[in-house]
Amino acid sequence: MNIRTAVAAILAAGLAACGQLMGAGGLQPGQPVSGALEASETKSDQANAVADVYQLNGRQGEQYTLTLTSEAFDAYLYVRGPGNLSQDNDDDGSGSYNSRLTVTFPENGTAQVYVTSFNRQQTGAYTLLLERTGEAPAVANNATGNAPPVTPQQFTGELAQGDSQLQSGEFTDTYPLQGVAGQQVEISVSSDQFDTYLALSGPGVQEYNDDDTANNTRNSRLVATLPANGQYTIHVTSYAAGEVGAYQLSVGPAQATTASDALAGGDAQAFAAGQTMNGELAAGDTTLTSGEFIDTLRFQGTAGQRVTIDMRSTALDPYLILLAPSGAQEDNDDVSANDRNARIETTLAETGEYRIGATTYQPGETGAYVVTLQQGSAPQVSANQSARRVYAVMVGISDYPGTNNDLPLTADDARKLQQALSRQGTLAPESVTLIDGQATRAGLRAAFQRVAAAAGPNDLFLFFYSGHGNQVRSQVSATEPDGKNETIEMVDGSITDDEMNEMFQQVRSQTALLILDSCFSGGFARDVVSRPGVMGLFSSEEDLTSSVAEKFQAGGFLSHFIQTGLSGGADENRDRVITAGELGAYVRREFAREERISASTQEGQSNYQFPVVDRGAVQVDAPVLALART
Repeated sequence: MNIRTAVAAILAAGLAACGQLMGAGGLQPGQPVSGALEASETKSDQANAVADVYQLNGRQGEQYTLTLTSEAFDAYLYVRGPGNLSQDNDDDGSGSYNSRLTVTFPENGTAQVYVTSFNRQQTGAYTLLLERTGEAPAVANNATGNAPPVTPQQFTGELAQGDSQLQSGEFTDTYPLQGVAGQQVEISVSSDQFDTYLALSGPGVQEYNDDDTANNTRNSRLVATLPANGQYTIHVTSYAAGEVGAYQLSVGPAQATTASDALAGGDAQAFAAGQTMNGELAAGDTTLTSGEFIDTLRFQGTAGQRVTIDMRSTALDPYLILLAPSGAQEDNDDVSANDRNARIETTLAETGEYRIGATTYQPGETGAYVVTLQQGSAPQVSANQSARRVYAVMVGISDYPGTNNDLPLTADDARKLQQALSRQGTLAPESVTLIDGQATRAGLRAAFQRVAAAAGPNDLFLFFYSGHGNQVRSQVSATEPDGKNETIEMVDGSITDDEMNEMFQQVRSQTALLILDSCFSGGFARDVVSRPGVMGLFSSEEDLTSSVAEKFQAGGFLSHFIQTGLSGGADENRDRVITAGELGAYVRREFAREERISASTQEGQSNYQFPVVDRGAVQVDAPVLALART
């Protein structure tokens, strides 16, 4: 639900609305297809872009090259297919506005080839040519996961006048990379003459890097796991248009990994309830892409079981990560504002092997630490311990005037939550619901201030939002290590995560819920869940979009699960009181049942949507809502 550029909007439409585009038939190698984009054709709901779609059948490992030419419009190609295949191309690099795209099938299946224009409203005649440029190998995928390491290579190059040039003015050099599925590759480029920018494209992958933030330089460093066999391309360019100069490019096996990959793969030390584990982070340990060392522990958990994990150290700033069997992840930095040790308290949503990551808040920290694990059943909480009333500000925006970015069902999300809380008899009359045109920046601030002032210490304050979210460039900081602020979009402008944090300073309630169903919403966690008593539930991680939950007739999956959870679905022990632990576990469990919800980054990289649940200093057994007696 983010506001994108025209190109990014077209890519997002391939995730959420591909079944609604006009079909144009199958493609055969060597047989050009002539067609025309017409204004009367079906458009994507999200991008409102004229597009034709063709079917392409392929086998695992087969490689195809698509060439789109037109004298009438600026050609744009993108492909969505099996095995999370997701690629796009604007210009073929020849200086023309034609488009060329080479794809390798990561698995057998049918891909959709979208023919559209860079300017979403342009129309006219075109020719599309398909060529088979690689046959499926006898073994197209490395099923064992033991892909051979990438051969280290070093290159010296120079960006200069006469090089290929991007449409936005940057010079660019390209290097081929023959990859094998499962390989982990680390690519870095350095220069003391210009601000480097690095990209990797190929079958099922598009990754970008501007600055090597882990080492605090303007050089670029990118670590990726290759999803399929095939030909990849490394793009070396500059951050600003027209920059020139010499550079050094290094390609080799990855020496670092993401947190989820580090926890999911490799050995982990067995851990049991009541056990204390002494460890030490040191050079030579597994290193995350962001520069932190990490140790991995594992334990067997049962759905509904309450666990408390503590990591304590006087030598480093502890940081804990818990990875569920489904891949859902929960993080914690500090126990509280006054205690930098880390603690995760949660009710497990699944049965199976869990992984604990013991790491640090800052890159490169080393030293001894202690991790403890406690397990037990969740405590019983009586109804008279629960919050007396719910003071809520609920916002749902479907109609964004003057744009082509309207959203289905998001306004209904706020209405349904208001109805659900009203049925429980706990919704305070001072609560406010803002729908569409009511949801201005000033209107939100005024409603927030009034409702927060009315809520007492024993009440629950709740802020809910369903609508567009965005990421905007900011300064790199402790709360924004990626150099981006996250926003929610009102009808007349943005509310940033920093502004939301300031607004929550007005809340006097002992417990407050921040619930955001919008793209990139997980980025609000570091900013707002920073004071005692605030719990956050966010629909996606901070660099990923959130999908429409059409199957539930809801604007978003989180919105639907919050509404059903607070209507009684989250009351796991059936004591008529929903606790913070129960609500968080319910949301994770329901997302896990959906398995693969498509998501993407601003740059069009594909992934899956997982919720972010951050209780901060709110205890597992803290009551959130007392259910009405039936």
